[in-house]
Amino acid sequence: MKNKLALLGGLSVNEFLRDYWQKKPLLIRQAVPAFGGLLDPQQLIALACNEDVQARLVTQQRGKFALQQAPFEPEDFSRLGKSKWTVLVQGINHYLPEASALLKRFSFIPHARLDDLMVSYAPKGGGVGPHFDSYDVFLLQGSGHRRWQISAQTDRNLIAGAPLRILRDFRVEQEWVLEAGDMLYLPPHYAHNGIAEDDCMTYSIGFRTPAYQELAEQFLVYLQDRIEVDGMYADPNLKTQQHPSEISTAMLRQAEQAINKVRWDREDIANFLGCYLSEPKPHIFFEAPGQPLSLNKFGQSIRKHGLQLDLKSQMLCHAGWVFINGEAHRANEPDYPLLRTLADERTLPALEDGLSGSLELLYQWYLDGYISPI
Repeated sequence: MKNKLALLGGLSVNEFLRDYWQKKPLLIRQAVPAFGGLLDPQQLIALACNEDVQARLVTQQRGKFALQQAPFEPEDFSRLGKSKWTVLVQGINHYLPEASALLKRFSFIPHARLDDLMVSYAPKGGGVGPHFDSYDVFLLQGSGHRRWQISAQTDRNLIAGAPLRILRDFRVEQEWVLEAGDMLYLPPHYAHNGIAEDDCMTYSIGFRTPAYQELAEQFLVYLQDRIEVDGMYADPNLKTQQHPSEISTAMLRQAEQAINKVRWDREDIANFLGCYLSEPKPHIFFEAPGQPLSLNKFGQSIRKHGLQLDLKSQMLCHAGWVFINGEAHRANEPDYPLLRTLADERTLPALEDGLSGSLELLYQWYLDGYISPI
């Protein structure tokens, strides 16, 4: 971690985390030297027309923005002019191995914080307007040039009625033009505006920051399937009341005693986080193998060649537990380090005799489409 990284402008990871992460922007010239991108505009538009992909089309006319959500047809793009529009496609790492490999460069940030890789294409003048995000983002320039304007302003009032969250009063404090391989890091809530100088593509590595309210609500949902409170309400010594509409103190006390039996501990919270943070987004589906190997042949294959996560799979670990795509599993103790390596690297080499105690679990993941032999 002490090594200086070109990706971080010559900073070490520790220096970047100490001085910039969630604190201030960082412009990095040639963070990924000679980076020309992972796909061209036509390939990105083809992905945007895939019904399983999350994509947006933003157009501008007379200074006003319009937003259209996927699904798209190729004709939606052929009707557009040569300026002032942009298409944004989420989760490119779910479809391109090269995109997944790009994200691995950012593994100095825990996987539990990673959201996805979004790619946008815009002809000259295209953009989504001045705005701010609630999460950290690295903006890596692919082909072409994009002008980034940023501001530390605290005024976050938005244009009322706009289809996008566009700042009403954006005051530019700094700006740069990024070319292929340049990258800009922005912490949460930093106002920014990206404008295409020519036909350009930008790769956005985004990190999730769930609100505490959302975590609390989802934890209660998680608990409701895992709690047991014995007994039923009873009042054999019921007394008459002057006001029958009033909830009695005795009833409140009995209900309070029952609800106070609901308990959770740190392991419950850890398991909730593992399931919640690895849960696939609603539009993501996994495909089972068309002609699955038998258990024995699957075991032979991974011992000889190794295995890999599906591009859409998210796998996390904590204290002997592994979490994959919203599921929690207590790992076989000797196998946990190897499973953690699979979560870290997304691949495992030839296993020889490793993971023998988890073979049936791995086989079920294979049948579910979560992993595959290499």
